[in-house]
Amino acid sequence: MSPLSSDELREIRDELNAGTTPTVWFTGSAIGVPEGRSGKVISLGEPAEGDFIQVRPAGSKDVLSFSAAEVTKVKPPRKRAAAPEPAKPAPSAAKPKTVGATLPRVTTAAQAKPAQSAAKPATPAKQAEAAKPSAEEKPAARRKPRPPKAVGGATVTLTADDDGQWSVEVSTPKKRVLKPTPVQAGAVAQAAKALHDDVAAAVEPLIEAAREQQRVRVEQLRAELAAAEAALNDLRS
Repeated sequence: MSPLSSDELREIRDELNAGTTPTVWFTGSAIGVPEGRSGKVISLGEPAEGDFIQVRPAGSKDVLSFSAAEVTKVKPPRKRAAAPEPAKPAPSAAKPKTVGATLPRVTTAAQAKPAQSAAKPATPAKQAEAAKPSAEEKPAARRKPRPPKAVGGATVTLTADDDGQWSVEVSTPKKRVLKPTPVQAGAVAQAAKALHDDVAAAVEPLIEAAREQQRVRVEQLRAELAAAEAALNDLRS
């Protein structure tokens, strides 16, 4: 089975960022895990770290570290069971032929003696060698589970401009998750109240200023609407 390529690693990283756990299969290079066994990728580090792929093998609760050569995204084919051999018909018993005269049965001394076993008992040295486990029966070395890396924190920033317009921005230590995006002042006020009283107290003056600006804007629009209606009435008369 072929190891993971750079494109497959990029695909696995995208799936992890999307919140899924990709499935991989272990190659013959994997230590401590049978070839062809599946596992779930828990996290993905940097390739320079060597064993940077954190995988939980199927049927295990441990998270182990592997390199790109020890896992693959190609599912191995299932092994086909050998077809059973057809049963051979039992040979028909031959009927004994009847002989006219029955001969007396003669038992010799050699036939009367029980047959001795030709096999000699095994010596203690051979018994000790047979009791030793073979190399294939030795348990495979297990890797020490490596805890997954911490994801890190995130920073949420709320900003109000001079016009009373609010925007939110989210970033992590590695990248910006959300660029400054406009949000409603009412949503900011509700979030501030839910977070802490001090946050609500700090945000409330800005929200009140935004309300005042909107009231002024409404009055201006009403005045413009009244002027437009008066002009329309003059045109009708």
